Amino acid sequence: MLDIKFVRENPEIVKENIRKKFQDEKLPLVDEVIELDRQIREIKTTVEALKAKKNKASAEIGALMRAGKKDEAAQVKESIGEYAHEIDELDAKLPGLNDEFLKKMYVIPNIVDPSVPVGKSDAENVEVQRFGEPVVPSYEIPFHGDIMERFNGLDKDASARTSGNGFYYLIGDIARLHSAMLAYARDFMINAGFTYVVPPFMIHSDVVNGVMSFAEMENMMYKIEGEDLYLIGTSEHSMIGRFKGQIVKADALPLTLTSYSPCFRKEVGAHGIEERGVYRVHQFEKEEMIVVCKPEESMDWYNKLWKLTVDYFRSLDVPVRQLDCCTGDLADLKVKSCDVEAWSPRQQKYFEVGSCSTLGDAQARRLGIRYKDEDGTHLCHTLNNTVVASPRGLIAVVENNYNEDGSINVPEALRPYMGGKEKLIPLK
Repeated sequence: MLDIKFVRENPEIVKENIRKKFQDEKLPLVDEVIELDRQIREIKTTVEALKAKKNKASAEIGALMRAGKKDEAAQVKESIGEYAHEIDELDAKLPGLNDEFLKKMYVIPNIVDPSVPVGKSDAENVEVQRFGEPVVPSYEIPFHGDIMERFNGLDKDASARTSGNGFYYLIGDIARLHSAMLAYARDFMINAGFTYVVPPFMIHSDVVNGVMSFAEMENMMYKIEGEDLYLIGTSEHSMIGRFKGQIVKADALPLTLTSYSPCFRKEVGAHGIEERGVYRVHQFEKEEMIVVCKPEESMDWYNKLWKLTVDYFRSLDVPVRQLDCCTGDLADLKVKSCDVEAWSPRQQKYFEVGSCSTLGDAQARRLGIRYKDEDGTHLCHTLNNTVVASPRGLIAVVENNYNEDGSINVPEALRPYMGGKEKLIPLK
């Protein structure tokens, strides 16, 4: 959410930012929130003036009574009643105006960084650089679901019976490889100086509203029936929510945290759920990284974070590339975002395995996350990035380490988590 003072003083900048994101239907919101803000401030000013008059009149009553001027005192009492009635009427208008104001402010997008490329959709995201040489072997690489089934490692027929489309069973060596990647990701981030956290997997609606846009919430979040609880779509949600309403000491920043969680997503939208494989599913596991920092540090941390994801996948012999997300592909709270994509030798193209974002002070403003120094209190900046989300990351490792005889090489970094195994041998 933007600072209303900034919106008041820079309405054309806010509107131009909306145009860059191709959300012209939101342009009227700018003038509407400015008007609502004017009404709210006018009511508050009037109420303060009436309270001052009421207090002054109250002080006069005692003096009038001591002077024996009972009739005049009665008149003053009557005016106090009128002030009180007017104050109550004005105060009654504020909740509705405030709700309408916040409703509109929440859907005005954050100001994107000047470096963000302008584009309508993810088709216009811009490749920045590649890491590792993409290889297309001379032999065929089967579909990832078929590879996993040769190890008796994937059962989607059973998960369809128990849970429906978009779920899966991982079994045996494939399940172990999946868990090894997550365990390695945890230790990889701890070795990078991050503090490991296992957060709650459900959060209240006020935290949901604080960490994401309404469109994201509608398309992603599962609500627990009869409870003010939502299943998290990523541990970023509960990790940032941890600091709701908190004032952090300046010398404690930056907070650099890494978290494990299962993640649950409706995946509503054009992409849909993949029926055969495990690329787009309703449930997965993820190691995440979160940073809470001072504003002047956020862009440096943004670049450090996405590079850590690159280093993680390169340590598993997976070629990757980094893409800058264009304005139309940015969620409304984001200032800048990039994807890390892994090479698929089967498809001979890259696919997304991680996303890094800086949200400026948007989440901090919604949730009241501040830090205190000698100059007072200030809003923090928040950032998040995927270390690995599996089974999507698992697909990248399986394809890039698949051999012509159907076996899979276990990347050296994962062998300690696989009982020392160097190669997985198919059962079929």
